[in-house]
Amino acid sequence: MIGFVSQAFVIGIAGGTGSGKTTVTEAVINAVGPSHVALLPMDNYYKDNRHLPFEERLKLSYDHPDAFDLELYLQHIQHIVSGRPVSIPVYSFKEYTRASETIEVKPAPVVVLEGIMLLVDAALRAEMNLKVFVDTDADVRFIRRLQRDILERGRTVESVIQQYLEQVRPMHLSFVEPSKRYADVIIPHGGHNEEALAMLTARVRSLVPAEQAGHGGWL
Repeated sequence: MIGFVSQAFVIGIAGGTGSGKTTVTEAVINAVGPSHVALLPMDNYYKDNRHLPFEERLKLSYDHPDAFDLELYLQHIQHIVSGRPVSIPVYSFKEYTRASETIEVKPAPVVVLEGIMLLVDAALRAEMNLKVFVDTDADVRFIRRLQRDILERGRTVESVIQQYLEQVRPMHLSFVEPSKRYADVIIPHGGHNEEALAMLTARVRSLVPAEQAGHGGWL
């Protein structure tokens, strides 16, 4: 048992699509060990649209705050912080809806939240002890999203470009970019900023005693 904290330390990692949030998240997890981190990705909390025909799901905007089930996300954050395990949803980016299975996440001394809209909602921000914004040039982010959506999500080049121009870019400018002002830490150049990552991981590592890192869970 780790007795140095009575409540988990919550880190929010935000930034535009393809900014390098996952790289930063992985660095945080590696800093203290997976058993000491509870990861709640915001992407898992897209609203369940299985009641809609596939063609209708394609027409929805997935880059607007309303696309997320914020009520469930906030509830799960509060549960995990208070020491209760949660079963987080799994979202299918090929079917544009929530899958039937869930993933159990156990409490841990460090809770990591990750998502493009993470700093937009005031209620979510209130749950975070440290708010991080990963800042990367738009052209780099677009290229990364193009590669990811084609390789991992079965999208075509044309569909990715159309979605980026019609939804991703305008929603980024309207919601994601302005939310940067709420960040405690801004990491320029995404996950390739080794100096910034070193400072962030050192801060996170200080939350877990060295003799505990990588050994056992958190009860």
